[in-house]
Amino acid sequence: MNKPVGVKIIGVGAGLPLAVVTNADLEKLVETSDEWITTRTGIRERRIAREHETTSGLAIEAAQDAIGFAGADPKSIDLIIVATSTPDNLYPSTACLVQAAIGATAAAAFDLEAACTGIIYALAVAQQFINSGTFRTALIVGVDIHSRFLNWEDRNTCILFGDGAGAFILQASEKENDILATYLRADGTRGHLLKIPNTGTAYPHAGTTPPKNADRFLQMVGRPIYEFAQQVIPEAVQEACARAGIGVGDLDFLVPHQANRRIINAAAERLGMGREKIVSNVDEIGNTSAASIPLALWQAIVRKQVVPPATCALVGFGGGLTWGSAIIRWTAHDARLSGGK
Repeated sequence: MNKPVGVKIIGVGAGLPLAVVTNADLEKLVETSDEWITTRTGIRERRIAREHETTSGLAIEAAQDAIGFAGADPKSIDLIIVATSTPDNLYPSTACLVQAAIGATAAAAFDLEAACTGIIYALAVAQQFINSGTFRTALIVGVDIHSRFLNWEDRNTCILFGDGAGAFILQASEKENDILATYLRADGTRGHLLKIPNTGTAYPHAGTTPPKNADRFLQMVGRPIYEFAQQVIPEAVQEACARAGIGVGDLDFLVPHQANRRIINAAAERLGMGREKIVSNVDEIGNTSAASIPLALWQAIVRKQVVPPATCALVGFGGGLTWGSAIIRWTAHDARLSGGK
């Protein structure tokens, strides 16, 4: 196979739980208020998975939506990467479950874990596989169900997270390139600031006294994470723009990880980007971890906020600690609509 010169992004899709949990609903669970949550986070509601809904189920829904958008044949997909911190099982991987469900019989499949930055890592990995000529069509999915790892008595964390999945379809192109640059970083020395402990091999199933339930919930040290995010979002965007050979002023949109409206606005201000260039749905969806960036872009495309061609900075940050960004040129049209791709 000849080495292609670029990667086209040809599809985007979403998978969301049916149940909507509002701030008013949370007022019945913890000592909080709609005003308190909205002022501090910008979140008004979030989707929460019901008992029968699973990480793989949401990922499959997003994958099928992205395939429909792209007008792609699942059998043409030869690589599937699922970015998740909350898989159904340790194995088989969520990616293999997606592969079986969509009929992508030719695809290699594996999971990738970089917390909320996972979709950016997956995008960069898939890009490298396609650039090298190893694969031609990739499905990447960011998906998490954090609601099952939350302490619903802790108002500092349970108000933040929602569940969901977002997906992209990438395809080799000898003539065009939609991924202009990527930038990946990590700092394991600060991993203790955001974690879900005692859920892996550090928690044996037998032979010792199991930890209390509270010791297996998501734990976050809020202030340092807030300061970290404000620092790394501008850094990641500026570094990726430099690699792409463009300036921040050349960006049409900023599509950040949807963690907190105040973080997003502060980062955009540091970058000198106006509010009209921010893509955000944190008020409706909350923090969906690895799913948040594709979900935000998907919704902006559906609502015609982002109209091709558009140059976008995707930027994520999260547990690890990890952070990263990608500069993409969005050119795809929904094949299910009149006019196709």
